[in-house]
Amino acid sequence: MRKILQLCIIALSGIAFAQTINAQKEFSVKSPNKKLEISVVINKENVEYCVRHEKDLLIDKSPISMTFTNMEPFGINPKLAKSNTRSYSGVIHPPLYRKNEIVDNYNELTLQFKGNYNLIFRAYDDGVAYRFVSTAKKAFMVESEQVTFNFPTDNKIYAPYAKGRKNDGVTDPFYSAFQSTYVHIPLSEWKKGEIAFAPVLVECANNKKVCITEADLLNYPGMYLHNKEGNTSLEGIFAAYPKVIKQEVRGLKGVVKERESYIAKHEGATNFPWRVIAVSENDFELVNNDMIYKLATPAQFTDYSWIKPGKVAWDWWNDWNIYNVDFHAGINTETYKYYIDFASEYGLEYVILDEGWSVAEKADLLLIVPEIDLEEIIRYAKSKNVDIILWAGYYAFAKNMDEVCRHYAAMGVKGFKLDFMDRDDQLMVDFHHRAAQATAKYKLLLDFHGTYKPTGLQRTYPNVINFEGVFGLEELKWAKKETDMVTYDVTMPFIRMVAGPLDYTQGAMDNRTKENFAAIYKEPMSQGTRCRQLAAYIIFDSPIIMMCDAPTNYMKEEECTRFIADIPTIWDKTIPLNGKVSEYVTIARQKSNIWYVGSMTDWNARTENLDLSFLGDGDFKAEIFKDGINADRVGRDYKREVTDIPASRKLSVPMAPGGGFVMKIYKQ
Repeated sequence: MRKILQLCIIALSGIAFAQTINAQKEFSVKSPNKKLEISVVINKENVEYCVRHEKDLLIDKSPISMTFTNMEPFGINPKLAKSNTRSYSGVIHPPLYRKNEIVDNYNELTLQFKGNYNLIFRAYDDGVAYRFVSTAKKAFMVESEQVTFNFPTDNKIYAPYAKGRKNDGVTDPFYSAFQSTYVHIPLSEWKKGEIAFAPVLVECANNKKVCITEADLLNYPGMYLHNKEGNTSLEGIFAAYPKVIKQEVRGLKGVVKERESYIAKHEGATNFPWRVIAVSENDFELVNNDMIYKLATPAQFTDYSWIKPGKVAWDWWNDWNIYNVDFHAGINTETYKYYIDFASEYGLEYVILDEGWSVAEKADLLLIVPEIDLEEIIRYAKSKNVDIILWAGYYAFAKNMDEVCRHYAAMGVKGFKLDFMDRDDQLMVDFHHRAAQATAKYKLLLDFHGTYKPTGLQRTYPNVINFEGVFGLEELKWAKKETDMVTYDVTMPFIRMVAGPLDYTQGAMDNRTKENFAAIYKEPMSQGTRCRQLAAYIIFDSPIIMMCDAPTNYMKEEECTRFIADIPTIWDKTIPLNGKVSEYVTIARQKSNIWYVGSMTDWNARTENLDLSFLGDGDFKAEIFKDGINADRVGRDYKREVTDIPASRKLSVPMAPGGGFVMKIYKQ
């Protein structure tokens, strides 16, 4: 990784100093391009902020504060000691990302208060953020945090209500898999009693969008949002600190049975998470927003040579359903050798052993079922230039984390897929941090499944290569009739993907129209067309991507499988070409000298008129997979063609309902 360029310039540009008006102190911070502005008012009673984009008020005056059980509050009856400002201009070179260079320019205001705390505001061109910082030297407990987003009108919101789970017969809203579709409603119609996990997206004046989430969450509960008054305001809400945790669900998870009266505890000086407000003038800008990565704590190690992105032949979604073989398929050594042969043939980097390889109920990852010869599987995989990743329930992994990592790293395992966390209280967030540290120590990759959205841990520990926290393809194994994955697919990139990479698990070869889809657990299918599934490998950010279907099914579809296998998973450049939330999305990505373009539509057929002027000079050809003429009847229908890119750089590609297309562009 190239060294991050650092250039800190103390400047007045875009930053106004304090004024005293009727005992108020007022400050403002503008983005480098001067379009975005955070205004801050310190009253005798509280601290408030508001956000404008040019002439449009996006967020009206909103109070923020923190209270503690054994310390004076932050932001209540505030006493300002001093303020300082700075501008920063630098470049980040991420090792595993959708681009190899991130421009990191911002203006910053720091307010220092009497009472051992600071309040920092930052303005970027693509959003704003703030965080509290405690400078206290003593231990303290956070009783509550006031996070407020007051909108000036009854704007519409895209929000994923948390699907709380039953806990001793009572629905616990903080016991969640973080896998929900979006409601699209006016703020005032927020369902009473519901909370939503971040990110959420709010439609503002002049079609501008505000995406609310958080960054640098390392030792604090994750932020949910609610609208308890049914007005035009959103407020943060946090899970309280666990007091009693019980092992449940086949020994895979720890379920909170009782909670404390506080939400977090700390030993001393602490940086609290950034509250992030990403802003776009055009919807498609959101799919390339870098706010979370920029705000995260920089990487804690510098040798990334051992971190290998790539694709995974995955067993669980297809239920180990291989056929035309002379052995009984299932969780056994013969089946995994078959997966390894498939991965080797198509140049896939990994095979995952999902649930079932370790003894059930014991919560001991050192106990392996007798049907699995793990050492032989690892040896065989190595001989075929394939690596192995192991799935694990978080509870068993957490019990003896260091020993498990040391043991399996020595055996030759290359990473873990951890599952069933299903919480984001402070203890669980801390587990993610500790798991990242432990796996990095032993040079192991980490894919967090069954977890909350990313908040930048992928920058702090680049071996944390992926996160679920998404309504992914697995949901179609048990989907209700009204489930609409197609619309979700063209909504989520503008919201959840703003937070970071996602373990969506795409790649289905049985593709169905809306009328023909059915949820079948053991032989699952996708909604929409074949080309939509191909496009998912370009549209969705995932440095490590599952190929979810059975190897036997892929080998029947040689043309598509070869194309998928060749698609990179990290990129040099990403250019959003077009898109509208919940309707369609089109993205171009470059790796070395090859460009890939992917597009998806909702259930409406449409023609995407591409402007490929970003290609520059030269003669180019394109390999295109597009929906077949009968894809509206049979989702598997597609057409592959090779064509010249016109000198005009204009190209039109039709998409069937629930369809998409992919394009590989290279110089002649």
